[in-house]
Amino acid sequence: MTFALFLAVALSIVAAIHYYFWVRLVRALVLPSWPHRILSALIAALALSVPASFWLGHAIPHGRGRVVLLVLYGWMGFMFLLLALLVATEPLRLLASLSHGLGGPVLDARRSRTFARALAVTVVLGAAGLGTVALRQGLGPIATRELSVSLPRLPQALSGTTIVQLCDLHVGPTLRRDFVEQVVRRTNALQPDIVAIVGDLADGSVERLQAMVEPLRGLKTRYGVYFVTGNHEYYSGVDDWLAYLPKLGIRVLDNDRVCIGDPHEGFDLAGVNDWNGASVEPRHGADLGRALAGRDRSRPVVLLAHQPRAVHEANRLGVDLQLSGHTHGGQIWPWTYLVRLQQPLVSGVKQFGRTLLFVSHGTGHWGPPMRLGIPAEITVVRLLSGGRAPQATLHPMRDASP
Repeated sequence: MTFALFLAVALSIVAAIHYYFWVRLVRALVLPSWPHRILSALIAALALSVPASFWLGHAIPHGRGRVVLLVLYGWMGFMFLLLALLVATEPLRLLASLSHGLGGPVLDARRSRTFARALAVTVVLGAAGLGTVALRQGLGPIATRELSVSLPRLPQALSGTTIVQLCDLHVGPTLRRDFVEQVVRRTNALQPDIVAIVGDLADGSVERLQAMVEPLRGLKTRYGVYFVTGNHEYYSGVDDWLAYLPKLGIRVLDNDRVCIGDPHEGFDLAGVNDWNGASVEPRHGADLGRALAGRDRSRPVVLLAHQPRAVHEANRLGVDLQLSGHTHGGQIWPWTYLVRLQQPLVSGVKQFGRTLLFVSHGTGHWGPPMRLGIPAEITVVRLLSGGRAPQATLHPMRDASP
């Protein structure tokens, strides 16, 4: 029932958006009969393409139909940009309507029609231009970004330890084995001590995507590769994924922690399940208390938690650094502003009490193969000892090519 309700709401929103497109880009233009019918049919087809993209993404055998899926998912991105630009023009339409009547009914009808057509062309061309830039960024090379974090309780022997954070790879309909191979190659070139995969690895079942994620077996580290669930694992057969990943040499932190370095002079790496996990699988709720139970409080702790909003409990329980993803940094501006309504931080680093929170842009993308002003990233977290309190410096992005 919950899924059916979600589906009904989602389809209603898609239908409403495309009706708005029809009103502003077809009806308001007062076109001759045949262009009116063609554009109306096109908008109806585009509306149907949104649910079709999700169905085809799971129905088409892996390795096939990628171009078709890129086009269908690409429309989702263009749809959002077109919607944002159309909404931004509403004040101009209001001003135009208030001036109606100043030139007489015939002149005003012509002016109104000319104005509506000019505005429509401008908006469509603007969305096309922004969409082209977003496609280039979304399908372009991944950047690397370095975060230097000073932890007062970190032993000097472990100062300089590097954690390469990967998250939100979303392997599946549009991101496939070649993408995973690229990520593994670039990660290994960074010579990490630890690799942390912070949720949303795949959009699909193990049976369907096993061959695509298999290159993860090639990740090379000093202390291991670790994984925590994201919300998308719970749409893709979470138990199967948790059973499969250890076969690739990946340790799952299921509300658990491990010791990094010497048992007496090291730090704790903890991981919790996704914030929404319990809503799908009751036993999969995030339980930071369990992950930290019985630990030596003199040791610093780094937490892997897919969603940034886990930071409030992390602060309460004495976590030094939390590494998160989930937001994609907004992925396509201005979606960033909507993400801020749900999460305490969309991207970057911020102090919450005694806990430092870092939120990655993500390594892949979800849905539209687009990123606008928010490039995908592989993050190198460099842990340093010293200081009176946890402090962080986020360095500029750079090309990730080995």
